[in-house]
Amino acid sequence: MEIINLGSTNTILNRFVAELRDVNIQHDSMRFRRNIERIGEIMAYEISKEFAYSKKNIPSPLGIAEMFTPDDQVVISTILRAGLPYHQGFLSYLDHAENAFVSAYRRYKDRLNFDIHIEYIASPGLSDKTLIITDPMLATGSSMELAYAALKTKGIPAHIHVASIIASKQALDYIRETLPANKTTVWVAAVDESLDEHSYIVPGLGDAGDLAYGEKE
Repeated sequence: MEIINLGSTNTILNRFVAELRDVNIQHDSMRFRRNIERIGEIMAYEISKEFAYSKKNIPSPLGIAEMFTPDDQVVISTILRAGLPYHQGFLSYLDHAENAFVSAYRRYKDRLNFDIHIEYIASPGLSDKTLIITDPMLATGSSMELAYAALKTKGIPAHIHVASIIASKQALDYIRETLPANKTTVWVAAVDESLDEHSYIVPGLGDAGDLAYGEKE
């Protein structure tokens, strides 16, 4: 399994991640959502380099242009709700992709302990397609594991790209153990050291869903 940290090089991506983290900026929910979307666009561009390409003859007004374009049948899958602007960023670039949606949420048993529950899935068939699972925050990895298990009921993809903005080291270790190592690539924009007692990423950025769409009860 390959893990690619795009934040390890100096690009404009790091400014967008910095603004997501910055308490002086992240209260602007419109900018917060737009920064998530822009990171999704950058991630989609980088992931597209891994697709299979072939030459096509494209008719122009003055002749035929030989162009190499992607052949992958792509499905972009998003874990609701914080993943919605991230998904839109991917879809802006991969506009020929099919789409899938999975709900995953924490159901707390007490103040610190919780289970992850999946209640909803809408997906096309996935057999032999390229599946991109997007989730802005990869904290424990449990939501990603269960989302993939739910998506597998729609067919086994040829390759899986897991795309997150911020991941904890613990989550990356967990994903290595639970997703198919021979056909999974993990893409992140930042890797943080630890989780707090509530399993939030530290330093992280807080609750991405609340920052994007308002606090929930």
